Amino acid sequence: MARLNSKLKSGFYMLIASLLCHFAILARASAIPSQEGQGLQPRHGPCERPIVRKEWRTLKKEEQKEYLDAVQCFLKLPGLTPKEEAPGAISRFDDLVATHIKQTFEIHYVGHFLPWHRFFTATYEHSLRTECSYTGAQPYWDWTLDVTPSSNFPRSPVFHPEFGFGGNGPWLEGNSSDPGHVPGRTGGGCVIDGPFKDMVVHLGPGDSVEDNPRCLTRDLSPYFAGRYLAMNQTELTLSQPDFGHFTRVDDGGPSFEASGLHGGGHYGVGGTYGQMGDLYTSPGDPIFHMHHANLDRLWWSWQMRDAEARLTDISGPIFMMDYDNLQGGNVTLDFPLTLGVNAENITVRETMDIKGGYLCYDYDKLY
Repeated sequence: MARLNSKLKSGFYMLIASLLCHFAILARASAIPSQEGQGLQPRHGPCERPIVRKEWRTLKKEEQKEYLDAVQCFLKLPGLTPKEEAPGAISRFDDLVATHIKQTFEIHYVGHFLPWHRFFTATYEHSLRTECSYTGAQPYWDWTLDVTPSSNFPRSPVFHPEFGFGGNGPWLEGNSSDPGHVPGRTGGGCVIDGPFKDMVVHLGPGDSVEDNPRCLTRDLSPYFAGRYLAMNQTELTLSQPDFGHFTRVDDGGPSFEASGLHGGGHYGVGGTYGQMGDLYTSPGDPIFHMHHANLDRLWWSWQMRDAEARLTDISGPIFMMDYDNLQGGNVTLDFPLTLGVNAENITVRETMDIKGGYLCYDYDKLY
């Protein structure tokens, strides 16, 4: 499985722009159709009492346990995705992984990358609250606190074996000459401690939506995390003058040398052989939503530095890496977003303000 995953990632780096656009078109055609689901619902009126997202290490131990228990609950609830669409979507947790797989080539390196993932994480948060009796908000992981020096990274509170998500997997030999080899990787095997050490991953690797039960793997790279998750990279991203530049710096490019904060979290945790390093099935590691909540916090921090202009500032290509608009135009506020069975369809406009009505949450502090 690990070798196949490495090859898939290696192949991804070799794709040319036209092939990427071709895959984007195929992905759009095969996306899970929208159905009435268990996600966010339309709100009528202002967001008067937003729930507040907090950094993981600031939560009380009982709050951390409540969140982890809710994720375990979500892993056990039966899925809603039709079997003909994704046979491996066994649980409600898998429903979200499946829709990410189905849309992988249309939600990365595009203008709606951040809006789609804001919608995705908010839907996960809402589902934990409405289906698993979670009373808190989605926590975030401020990785800038854990990468100076980079050797501190494996000791982050998010990897705590009792009050976190568990740590690394054992060392798995790999091929350092493989283009998909993440520099500085340290693990690759099954997670051996924490609440998810016995978790069964059903979907993937890669774009497979068949049921392929296996363990959750991690392959931490403190070097990669230290290089791409530190405050200097964060401030560089926040310093961008408009959304088009902001999202492109955040997303980075499809190579390790061109990575941004987004890739820093994925490959810092997932390395070569870990779940978080799989472009398609990275939401299969519960730590995914901690990382993306902080990316969302980063975007909100940038928006709040000039709210009047940035609450409506959106751009970037419709098609993957089509920065010169050879295949299509740029994303607008009316661009549609779908999460399949997990939520109703919305538009980018409804994601721009986290306290705008459809969304109703806030952060305890901003960058």
